Amino acid sequence: MIIGCHVGFGSDQLLGSAREAYSYGANTFMFYTGAPQNTMRKDIDEKLTNEAKEFMQTQNIEIKNVICHAPYIINLANNIDPSKWDFSISFLKQELKRCEQLGISYMVLHPGSAVSLPREIALQNIIDGLNEILKTPSSCLILLETMAGKGSELGKDLEELKTIIENVNKPIGICLDTCHLNDSGVKLDDFDAYLNEFDQKIGLDKIKCIHINDSKNPISSHKDRHANIGFGTIGFTTLINIINHPKLKNVPKILETPYVGNEIDSKERLYPPYKFEIAMIKNETFDPELIQKIINYYK
Repeated sequence: MIIGCHVGFGSDQLLGSAREAYSYGANTFMFYTGAPQNTMRKDIDEKLTNEAKEFMQTQNIEIKNVICHAPYIINLANNIDPSKWDFSISFLKQELKRCEQLGISYMVLHPGSAVSLPREIALQNIIDGLNEILKTPSSCLILLETMAGKGSELGKDLEELKTIIENVNKPIGICLDTCHLNDSGVKLDDFDAYLNEFDQKIGLDKIKCIHINDSKNPISSHKDRHANIGFGTIGFTTLINIINHPKLKNVPKILETPYVGNEIDSKERLYPPYKFEIAMIKNETFDPELIQKIINYYK
């Protein structure tokens, strides 16, 4: 099982990310190279990167399975303000270069939001933006994430993703997100039917990463609110079946589930659930007391 979670990228950069992931019992992880909401970035420290790679080798974390996530501020779908669209292109190019420096093979990207544009024009903007970005060869593959369809998000169904992939001149891949799929209208308790349709329209070989999240909302809600594993509307058994699906055995699975705490007290510290969720997934047995156990452990 290739399973990990979202981790930080702080002063120790990739080394800190790898150590955090290992502390949760993960054998892969996902990170941002800086804050996802802004452009502040520190130069990649080659010494820390080399130390990270050595650490990962000793702990059986294969760097080929490690995922980077592009920042939220990138929006290739809307070009009403040409300067903002050009910024998205240049900043994504920069992020790809940072991934190359780190030796990371995959970067997950939200396709973008149309805002006030018609969807077909927004789709063409994404295609044009990716074609411009990929004029510069990169060893890091862009993965379009399946989206919930909140607001004017693109990438909410296979048709939109297929349109992008077929019109981009260089190879790109796909990152499935279970919460987003549920909220977009996919029946995950019939996951084989979805995979069959995906294979026919896009090809299963394009799936390079899966975000494993439960959902706080019912199917087709288009809300995108993640829940902890087994504590949402998708359910533990369905998620375990997706994680263990034989056609996706070699695809890294990444948890992006919420930190937990005492919701009654707004000042209560929130704690990472990953150590416990990963153990629960490996045991394949749902623990209804999981949230309280996480709080007790960190307190």
